[in-house]
Amino acid sequence: MFESDRAAKLSQNAPGFASESALLRALVNECERFQSVESMDMDRLVARIGAARIVLIGEASHGTSEFYRMRAHITRELIENHAFSFVAIEGDWPDAARIDHYVRHVEAPAAEWMAFARFPSWMWRNREVAEFVEWLRIHNERVAPAAMTSVHGLDLYSLYTSMQAVLGYLDSVDPPAAAAARRRYGCLAPWQEDPAVYGRAAVTGEHPSCAPAVTAILTELLKKRSVYTEAGRDRFLDAEQNARLVADAELYYRIMYYGSRESWNLRDSHMFETLRNLLRFHGPQSKGIVWAHNSHVGDSAATDMAKRGEFNIGNLCRREFGSASYSIGFGTDSGTVAAASSWDEPMQVMAVRPALLGSYELLCHRTGEPAFVLPLQRLSAALRTELFEPRLERAIGVIYRPETERESHYFSAQLPLQFDEYLWFDTTTAVSPLRTEELPGLPDTYPFGT
Repeated sequence: MFESDRAAKLSQNAPGFASESALLRALVNECERFQSVESMDMDRLVARIGAARIVLIGEASHGTSEFYRMRAHITRELIENHAFSFVAIEGDWPDAARIDHYVRHVEAPAAEWMAFARFPSWMWRNREVAEFVEWLRIHNERVAPAAMTSVHGLDLYSLYTSMQAVLGYLDSVDPPAAAAARRRYGCLAPWQEDPAVYGRAAVTGEHPSCAPAVTAILTELLKKRSVYTEAGRDRFLDAEQNARLVADAELYYRIMYYGSRESWNLRDSHMFETLRNLLRFHGPQSKGIVWAHNSHVGDSAATDMAKRGEFNIGNLCRREFGSASYSIGFGTDSGTVAAASSWDEPMQVMAVRPALLGSYELLCHRTGEPAFVLPLQRLSAALRTELFEPRLERAIGVIYRPETERESHYFSAQLPLQFDEYLWFDTTTAVSPLRTEELPGLPDTYPFGT
C-alpha cells in the first residue's frame, strides 16, 4: 500500500476522543502487552508480518539494550521458523563479513583489522549482539549449508578496508587486474587515514577527483563476473560489494560538503542497493531482515525528512516492494543509553530524559504500561485517525545531547504511516559494551576478538 493510500484510509471520518484519558484507554485496550523481551509471544506479530520479504527492525537509539534484545528475539523467530536468508545491519561490509564467516563456519584468514573498531565501537561490539551471534552460529551448525543465514553490512564508511579487500581478492584471482587496481586506488592512498580531507580537497580543486579511477575498478570487476565467480560466488559478492562501497564512499566524502541532504540520500541509496543486491544473490525466494535505526527503517515520507528532500531505506523499500516490506519501530520514555557527547568522544552511560510534551513517547508513557506492541495497521479507525495527527518523536543516535534535546533529538512524524508496528519500553537500559578479555576461549576469527 503506497503512502497516499495509507493516508486516505487513515483520514476517513471516524469518531474522535473526548479527552486524553479516553485516548489512553483506547491505547491500553488495543495494545499487546508483554512482561519481558524473552516472554513476548511472537505469534500475533509474526502473523501480521505474514509473507513479507523484507522486515526492517529499528531502534530509537544506537545504545539501548531492550531494543537490541527484542530485535534479536524477533529475528531468531523469523530465521528459525520462517526461513529468512540473511540479516543486513547498519554496519560496514568488511566488519559484518567477519561476523558472517564466524556464524557460517567459513574458513577464512584472520582479518588485518579488528571488526567494528572505529567509532562508535559499542554500537555492534556489545554483549547483546554477541549473544545473537553465538545463537546464529549454533543455529547454522544444525542446518544444511544452503539453508544457513548470513550476516552482511549495509553501510559505506569502510573506504580503506574495502580497498584492501578488493586488492586482496584480485591478487588471488587476477594479479594483472590487481596491479591496475593498485594504480587506480593510489589516487586515494594519501587520504586513507582521513577520507573527509580528500573530499574537501576534491571539492575545492586542490586534488583531482578519484571518481573515474574507482569507478573503472568496479566496472572491470563486473565485466569479468562470469570468470571470477568460478573461484566462488561468495568471494565475488564480497569483492563486488567492497568495490561498490569504495565508489560510493568516494562520492559520499565529496558531496558531504554540499549539505546533509545529499550525503544522507547517497548513504541510504547505497544501503538500499546493497539490500537489493543481496536479494538477487540469495535468489528469488530469499528473504532479508534489516537492522538499522528508526530513522533509516521508518518511512521518511511520514516525517520531517520529506520536507528536507531526504529519503531512507524504509521509504525505498515501500516504493520497491510495497506490502512485501514490513517495518518495526521502537520507543522509550526514560532510562539509560550508551552514547557519546560528540563524535569520536568516549562512550558514556547517560540518563535519558523523560519524553517531551506533544510526543508519541509521552503518550505511550501516560498509558502506565511498561511494555507493549502497537499493531499500527490493525488499530480501530478512531485510534488510527488520532495517531495519524503529527506528533514529536525522539531519535538518539550515537550522539546524545540532553541539554539541547528538543533541537537535537526530536522531529515531527505520523507514526501509523512511518511504521507497521511500534514496540514500547517505558524504561530502558544501556547496552553492555564488550572487552576482548571478556570472551575467553573463542577462536581468533571471532568477530569481537582482536
